[in-house]
Amino acid sequence: MEITWLGHGTFQFVLPSGETIVLDPWTDGNPKYPKKHTFKRIDTMLISHGHYDHIHDAVPLAKKFKPAVGAIFETCEWLKKKGVDKTMPMNKGGSQKLGSVTVTMTHAVHSCGITDGDEIVYGGEAAGYVLKFEDGRTIYFSGDTNVFMDMQLIAEMYEPDLVFLPIGDLFTMSPREAAVACRLLRAKTVIPMHFGTFPALTGTPEALALAVDGVWKLEPGEPVQW
Repeated sequence: MEITWLGHGTFQFVLPSGETIVLDPWTDGNPKYPKKHTFKRIDTMLISHGHYDHIHDAVPLAKKFKPAVGAIFETCEWLKKKGVDKTMPMNKGGSQKLGSVTVTMTHAVHSCGITDGDEIVYGGEAAGYVLKFEDGRTIYFSGDTNVFMDMQLIAEMYEPDLVFLPIGDLFTMSPREAAVACRLLRAKTVIPMHFGTFPALTGTPEALALAVDGVWKLEPGEPVQW
């Protein structure tokens, strides 16, 4: 599998078949989005919550590529009103097959208002995802969250091989909380995200690496193989 970090909380996974999954699409206005990157296809899009820095480009990309779009029910209803056809609503604890991947929605400790013009509308709740691939490997993508004790349940039930955690501080957990999350999740390898986009997001992968092993720092726009 090819994993490309597109800055902030946005990722692209390309499976060996070419099937492409995009998580939390924010490209326009994302200071860390690699300008050289172009989407060739998107088969599945997953949205963790409705803040602009995670959903900003969901509508235009969904209209262009016609992916299955997984999100919590209320966010899917908003997307439908914006002209997105293939919404796949779900809620926490639920699973569904999107393409070749089994997707399970998990809890997250964060807010979820969607900026719509001059208003902030209700977008349900923030969530994370567990992705189970056909080769048996499992990813946990937390979305924006603080550490929470039920991460122990995620470790027990899904045994993730790779976890994605925010570390920037201020709007999510910092490396201190993320280190505890790694222990609760029994994480073998962790990819930090949601840091360095703005000066206020001060957490760093180096700070996390002082507390836990297995920190895998990616560079925006540079694909890695997993």
